[in-house]
Amino acid sequence: MAILDRVGALNVNGFDGSSASLDPRTRELIDRRRRVLGPAYHLMYEKPLELVRGDGVYVYDTKGTRYLDMYNNVASVGHCHPRVVEAVSRQMSLINTHTRYLHDAVIGYAEDLIATFPDELTTAMFTCTGSEANDLALRIARHATGRQGVIVTESAYHGGTVDVAACSPSMGPASVRNAPWVRTVPAPDAYRVDGDLGTWFAEHVQTQIDDLQASGIGFATLLIDSIFASDGVLPEPTPFLKPADDAVHAAGGLLIADEVQPGFGRLGSSMWGFERHGLLPDIVTMGKPMGNGMPIAGLMMQGSLAEQFGRDLRYFNTFGGNPVTIAAAQAVLDVIRDEELVTNSSAMGARLVAGLRGVASEVESIGDVRGAGLFVGVEFVGPGGEPNPAEALRVVNAMRERGVLISATGCFGNTLKIRPPLVIGGEEVDLFVAELAGVLGIG
Repeated sequence: MAILDRVGALNVNGFDGSSASLDPRTRELIDRRRRVLGPAYHLMYEKPLELVRGDGVYVYDTKGTRYLDMYNNVASVGHCHPRVVEAVSRQMSLINTHTRYLHDAVIGYAEDLIATFPDELTTAMFTCTGSEANDLALRIARHATGRQGVIVTESAYHGGTVDVAACSPSMGPASVRNAPWVRTVPAPDAYRVDGDLGTWFAEHVQTQIDDLQASGIGFATLLIDSIFASDGVLPEPTPFLKPADDAVHAAGGLLIADEVQPGFGRLGSSMWGFERHGLLPDIVTMGKPMGNGMPIAGLMMQGSLAEQFGRDLRYFNTFGGNPVTIAAAQAVLDVIRDEELVTNSSAMGARLVAGLRGVASEVESIGDVRGAGLFVGVEFVGPGGEPNPAEALRVVNAMRERGVLISATGCFGNTLKIRPPLVIGGEEVDLFVAELAGVLGIG
């Protein structure tokens, strides 16, 4: 679409310094932060927040003001969950070192994690961040195929290392400018694409596979986030990714499922987002919610890939999968099971979408409400159906003033990105819907 200039999805809710109503302490912190951290670090909201405490689905600022966190999927089982805090504290008091020593808890967690995946995915490798996990996945895919080319969606975000940033068009054109091995395809947007979405998407993937092969670069992998979070949260209809998966494997490429955002039960129907599409990825990457705020991430892969990679190349990560972060990850996995958070994600997600669709029925500016579990998008449009990022940004900042935290996403920045902790209950869901209705002038 050429209606509007596309925007960097990571910057659509960034503080730009234009607010004249900041209190002296906030202004001082912003100035100090910029001096020592530089301009590359972005703050959120017109009035940035100084958060000092979290509890469950709420966070608190220095004045004790409470905010309902409907955005931060890092603390997926709730801020400062006592079981995670206790597990980390206990292990920190014993030992924390790298994975070149034997440690039963590291092996036990890997076994437990593997059991949540299809039988063919048998080998885990741990990193500190999702960026590192995706970078390692690219390295494995390129080694296995002997080719370099990567296909991603046109507003994807997959991380911040050199190669992975090049696979993240949402970070801006400078990130992909020197990466002739990257090809992009339009996101499978059911709100705007007529006809069979699976066929439509697969045809675009096949076109880029052919282009990479003809260029001499060769096609190695399709790297895909099954919720298309940075493309505007595109969960439906499922399954629509299987034809693209078939095209990938017919060309001798690999499918990397980036589960950093949709994984660990967030989409409600299962533990992993790719399962909604009936896919068997060659590699699955994980991050963000894995340790509830502790820096742990990793990947799962088919055993034959692991054998080939381990035979030919070496990998070591000093802090990846250390005992303390593993303790956090094990506690998160246990909480997801014990508190039945996948089921809660499904139930609360359905309640949230129903409430939002009720609001949308009374507001012309909302074009679409879509979601899977507790990952929901609300798209704002103009009178002719064109993207309306100004309204989305207004809503984001108005909700922040009402004590509710969300953000915006999509290639035009016109879609609310809603992904609360998995422990959210009906009272908080209803509060969110009521506050949004208030911001939009209804109710």
